[in-house]
Amino acid sequence: MHRLTRLKWVYTAAPVYFVTAVTHARQMILADLATHAEFRQFCIAARERGVLVGRYVLMPDHFHAFVCIPPGAVGLSAWVKSLKNHLSKHWRGSGIEPPHWQKGFFDHLLRSDESHAEKWKYLRENPLRAGLCTAAEDWPFGGCIQPDVNAWSGEV
Repeated sequence: MHRLTRLKWVYTAAPVYFVTAVTHARQMILADLATHAEFRQFCIAARERGVLVGRYVLMPDHFHAFVCIPPGAVGLSAWVKSLKNHLSKHWRGSGIEPPHWQKGFFDHLLRSDESHAEKWKYLRENPLRAGLCTAAEDWPFGGCIQPDVNAWSGEV
């Protein structure tokens, strides 16, 4: 009988999540320079509330990000809600009428370095798979806010 293998370790002190949120009706409003700047500004400021954002990619109608929420920091749901509100305010100011977001979001708790590497490969290559660029590194709407989020998996 085949036994399931145990995970080598789990992020317990400061869990890292792979987060995805999608725009309402798949509106193509995320991948532009102004929205990218607002996203980065929000994520940089999140460190003051204890939330660390590592690598991320903004697609036209959804985003992916690695987010670390240590104990005592604002919860993941509250952080995503705040990010959505921040970007919605930006879009309303740009004349884009709400609603802007699908309800909820997807999150996956990263449990090992293998999981992180697998998710990063998916995240990084998403614009390439979608035909938005010819090389993953050419996509201008992605990057890394806090490299230390990636360090837990041995990747920097």
